[in-house]
Amino acid sequence: MNGSRAEEIAIMALAWVAQNEELCPVFLGSTGAAADEIRTMAGDPAFLGSVLEFLTMDDAWIVAFCDQHNLDYDQPLRARYALPGAQQIHWT
Repeated sequence: MNGSRAEEIAIMALAWVAQNEELCPVFLGSTGAAADEIRTMAGDPAFLGSVLEFLTMDDAWIVAFCDQHNLDYDQPLRARYALPGAQQIHWT
């Protein structure tokens, strides 16, 4: 996955989390971001990576997000690995 597609998925994830009344406060608390800072931070690929890290913590969140956006369930994690701050895990 290329970086621009990864950022696109992360921005969709950020919007999805921000619109979720239950998840948004949890996300803000876990990142330390303030709601009014999110637009500015959305331009930072490392912050976008943290959005995807948050999203991938729960399978139910992944399923709901991917179903809403017609994505394969592996796409958020693939996008995470394409952004700064993550290292590919090789099992071999």
